[in-house]
Amino acid sequence: MKKVHLLVFKAFIQPFIVTFFIVMFILLMLFLFKYIDDLIGKGFEWHVILQLLMYASATNVAMALPLAILLSSIMTFGSLGENYELVAIKSAGISLQKAMMPLIITVGFLGIGAFLFSDYMLPKANLKMGSLLYDIRNQKAAFLIKEGIFNSSIPGYAIRVKKKDEDQTLHDVLIYDRNSSNGNLNMLMAKEGQMFTTDDNQLLVLKLKNGVRYEETPSTTGTYNPRQRFMRTEFKETEQKLDLSSFGLKRTDEDLFKSNYQMMSLNQLKMYRDSFMDKRDSNLRSTYADLTLLSNTFRNDPSRPAPPVKVLKPYKDVMQLIAKDKRLQSIQSAKDQILTVKDVLRRKELYTSDNTVRIRGFLIELNRKFTLAVSCMVLFFIGAPLGAIIRKGGLGLPVVMSVIFFLIYHIISTISEKSVKDGAIEPAIGMWLAIIILSPLGAFLTYKATVDSVLFDVDSYKRWFGKLFARKEASVGSSLRSE
Repeated sequence: MKKVHLLVFKAFIQPFIVTFFIVMFILLMLFLFKYIDDLIGKGFEWHVILQLLMYASATNVAMALPLAILLSSIMTFGSLGENYELVAIKSAGISLQKAMMPLIITVGFLGIGAFLFSDYMLPKANLKMGSLLYDIRNQKAAFLIKEGIFNSSIPGYAIRVKKKDEDQTLHDVLIYDRNSSNGNLNMLMAKEGQMFTTDDNQLLVLKLKNGVRYEETPSTTGTYNPRQRFMRTEFKETEQKLDLSSFGLKRTDEDLFKSNYQMMSLNQLKMYRDSFMDKRDSNLRSTYADLTLLSNTFRNDPSRPAPPVKVLKPYKDVMQLIAKDKRLQSIQSAKDQILTVKDVLRRKELYTSDNTVRIRGFLIELNRKFTLAVSCMVLFFIGAPLGAIIRKGGLGLPVVMSVIFFLIYHIISTISEKSVKDGAIEPAIGMWLAIIILSPLGAFLTYKATVDSVLFDVDSYKRWFGKLFARKEASVGSSLRSE
């Protein structure tokens, strides 16, 4: 028995590791394709990109781990069935469930590890990645001078060069100094120059040669004078330093992102959920008290018309109870009171609705931490018997089947989560809907694999349809003979 368990475990662990890293690589490539426009052309250091990819890898575990378990389990039992090792195991009196036992324990530990990872490591990874990605997306593009085009990315300057050599030599340089409040009054022109940055990448230094500087300033007299002072300065060589500090990556305080649902642990989610539920309930309880206070205020308003005299004879309209000269005032007073009540109720409803949305978000993330662990086990009970039924190893049919079932799981999860966010389904049901639907399928496939079902055998279906058509032809022939 121990040798069989060791055989099954060795057959599982290698495909699992390989498929896990393959899926992680594919998800990372999708991440790069999604944010490639925010990364290119901003001059980031290599360690910044590597740091972002590391955090993105941690956030992709929630999708990569269940898919790797599903694919590797199909490959493992498909390979055992294809090589008739599964037949030998069953002929030795070992059932499929007993052969699956070491992998059930392994996947169970993986599920527990996934839960702990989602509770302790994933919130921190989401926080780091979210803050870093926010700073990257808001980062300015790297300073780049193109030939014949004005570059205005440096605050206060507009730079144009006619030609730029590969050694960063510039020809026919034109610089407008726009720091003055009067527009482009200061200008510098040079025949050629050399461009380089300081060691700390904080300054751009332009060493310019054979040029002229034009400066135009208003009159220095204290009174208004439309005349301007114009200065022209020629130079053989000068140095222009431009500030590049705005192009450096500025990190935002991570505490500003901690209120996001995905960046909280299980205990934090529970605490925030209870806090917002108390706020919502307190707001609902205060509604009656506020309406009662408004009612007493309206009743004791001195400007309110006096109550009508009691009328004994029947009346058709309540306005008949009010004196004619007071009716317009009564209608206006009633309108004002109704608008006040509606405004109070609208604000209460908006506050309650906002709290309900926040509570729903906390419950979604709280249930997600448990569904990740349980989904690993459910997908294993789909993949293992499925591999034993199809009896095909390798990366052919198992990959197709695993992708199909994982897409089913992912689509159901996505639709149900969206329904939960919209308030159509309760979080306790919507977040578990995919598992609830796929669990009977896993039990059905396990039963079929235990009784050696030919569920995916094409030849058996061909024989069944052949027999069916043969019976129909025989019945048609007998009916014709009887006629």
